[in-house]
Amino acid sequence: MARKKASLDFEQSLADLQTLVERLENGELSLEDSLTAFEQGIRLTRDCQGALAEAEQKVQVLLEKDGELTEQPFDVEQPE
Repeated sequence: MARKKASLDFEQSLADLQTLVERLENGELSLEDSLTAFEQGIRLTRDCQGALAEAEQKVQVLLEKDGELTEQPFDVEQPE
């Protein structure tokens, strides 16, 4: 259940970050609201970066064989 929660947290943080960026790009926020949104965006970015770093570490552990890390290509295309 922890993995599903982490995935949902990452997805939600990413969606929230995108919403913040759109609001900032609209240019309709006051300076104070823009700064608040920017600060929140920085926190969300750090959360997302942390989640991605953790996922990368897990992948490396899964790919490690006999004490050595073996690189394998990652194919994002689904087999037909």
